[in-house]
Amino acid sequence: MTMLEVEGLVKHFPVRGGILNRIQGKVHAVNGVSFSINEGETLGVVGESGCGKSTLGKTVIRLLEATDGRVVLKGKDITMLGPNEMMPFRRKMQIIFQDPYSSLNPRMTIAGHLKEAIRFHKIVEQGEAEDKYIDELMTKVGLRPDAKNKYPHEFSGGQRQRIGIARALAVKPDFVVADEPVSALDVSIQAQVLNIMTDLKDDFGLTMMFISHDLKVVEHFCDRILVMYLGYVVEELESHADAPPIAEQAQHPYTQALLGANPIDDPDDRRPLTVLQGDVPSPFNPPTGCPFQTRCPKVVDQCKREMPPLELKSGGHRAACWIVE
Repeated sequence: MTMLEVEGLVKHFPVRGGILNRIQGKVHAVNGVSFSINEGETLGVVGESGCGKSTLGKTVIRLLEATDGRVVLKGKDITMLGPNEMMPFRRKMQIIFQDPYSSLNPRMTIAGHLKEAIRFHKIVEQGEAEDKYIDELMTKVGLRPDAKNKYPHEFSGGQRQRIGIARALAVKPDFVVADEPVSALDVSIQAQVLNIMTDLKDDFGLTMMFISHDLKVVEHFCDRILVMYLGYVVEELESHADAPPIAEQAQHPYTQALLGANPIDDPDDRRPLTVLQGDVPSPFNPPTGCPFQTRCPKVVDQCKREMPPLELKSGGHRAACWIVE
């Protein structure tokens, strides 16, 4: 069963300037992105900084309002719902933020963070049942229950991110956006947090959108992967247990460049390094045609004139590229 459907999602930010502070243009953050996620599935969204992946996640759960397009959660179009109509869906959709240092209120205890969400959405009765529920949440994310009365500054970065995970799960959501949840952590801590998230995903039967810039992480954690560049999805890959490695699937030149930039585990398994020339174009003034045409080593004239559609290719997955057959 489909949990989430996104159709033609667009998010533009107006840019103002001048004496009268008039709109001078717009930043094209997300440009006509469409995808679906089935119940229990984890969709990875990957790309370099500034490609629009975090904006996409926040727009899907309406932390940011879409410029255009539709978001359908469990068969209900939530795009145009008012604040009161939207309230039941707020509980069903949660987010784990990237920065565990700024996403927690330094003046509130950990129990206070969790109680705020639990009481607002009336998850359990106040009192003994609430305390027991908080203790269970702390244990599930690998923290001692007796630490619940401490403040965020008393925890390490990895522990704070576990608190962020507990807060997202406290209201028993159906869908979770994980916005680069391990990028701010040390590599050794990343593995611990990812293992906890894997266990929790299975225990709670969660459907997730996992945002990252690390292809190795999303290949390990996700069932499918969307590769984004300058607000567009340029390729969609399979990464479930039965799928071939994404290094064998990737056909788009940008995805191949991302793979070539990844650190390798085995020196004998070195791939050709694709060095991209130039900088990422400004989303304020994106190029015509394919968004990647200004840096693509395989660019042809058609790339400069026409935007390639995201369509099924001979490799069995979708890619937006004129030279991929």
